[in-house]
Amino acid sequence: MAQASSARAVGIEPEPATEDQSNAGSAKVGSAAEDSDKAPRTRRPRKGTKQQMLVAMLRRHEGATVPEVVAATGGLPHTVRGAIAGALKKKLRLQISSEKVEGRKRVYRIG
Repeated sequence: MAQASSARAVGIEPEPATEDQSNAGSAKVGSAAEDSDKAPRTRRPRKGTKQQMLVAMLRRHEGATVPEVVAATGGLPHTVRGAIAGALKKKLRLQISSEKVEGRKRVYRIG
């Protein structure tokens, strides 16, 4: 569920759950099963997060380098690289490409 809300936070619709995933938590007993009948809370994505800024920069035609993202977000280089590998690639399953561009170092782009 955290993965779906992370995806929505950056404007990406999550993939629908498979039957195995959707039935994983259905074996509840007692009052917990009654609570699950209630409608789930809807969450609104926060505006202006560092992750949202990172995705916006990587979606641009020219992409972004790690130093450019560091300057824009105030993060650290290892944190930016970790966010690209962990949050964007693994959790949100975005296709990140990288290439060396002369005069700009390594440039990262989404799709």
